[in-house]
Amino acid sequence: MYPYLNDADMDNWHDFEVGSRREILALLRGIAEKKQMIRMLPLGDNDMCVTTILHVDTDTDTILLDRPSDPEETARLMSGRPVSFETTLDNIRIIFGTESMQLAMLDAVPALKIALPPSLIRLQRREFYRMQTPVGNPVKVVITMPEEQGGGEASFPLADISCGGIAILDNRFVLGDSIGHEYGGCRIDLPEIGPILTGLQIRNSQEMTLMNNKANRRLGCQFIDISAGAMNAVQRYIMKLERERNARMAGLS
Repeated sequence: MYPYLNDADMDNWHDFEVGSRREILALLRGIAEKKQMIRMLPLGDNDMCVTTILHVDTDTDTILLDRPSDPEETARLMSGRPVSFETTLDNIRIIFGTESMQLAMLDAVPALKIALPPSLIRLQRREFYRMQTPVGNPVKVVITMPEEQGGGEASFPLADISCGGIAILDNRFVLGDSIGHEYGGCRIDLPEIGPILTGLQIRNSQEMTLMNNKANRRLGCQFIDISAGAMNAVQRYIMKLERERNARMAGLS
């Protein structure tokens, strides 16, 4: 039910399982209020799509999700297979699943309905914290491409960053998706911090269909051969993003 977790995560997943109905409702409402993007993945499928929570119904213990505009995606989700969901809330990774879903409507808006999950996983250890990087002025990673892929350098925007690695958005589908493949000497230009050099190893790959129906590939990459100085720079940048996020939240309160 939790294919987003890798083997290392699975060893400790039970330590982060939330079974309290009240706590589950609070987390799901928080995700809905902040309109957090949620990645959906049917069991045994590699093609992921994105949704948001439209409504959490405490009377019926159900959740209404935004329905994909592509009928083929909806058909995959309605195939009867379990579906896993992953998102973040306040830098904490949230994972849950459902055995089935139904078609529904909410104020004339097409939706998907699932039962309130009996449990979910809330990964809040520091190494799991991921900070989403700015969308309007994205952080870029510059990767030296191998000769068989034309050589030269290519830059890609980041989706998020943590102390363990980065998520790259490869909408040109040029990096490949081979788990374990390594790229050496990558440069990440951290705003107001400076550039760092690190190796990257692909740890997971997900095909994404964005809400505008454009295809994208999200590559979760682990830092390898990163120096202590570069790691300190990453930590400083994450702290900078956290301060900016907290300032925005304080300004809205």
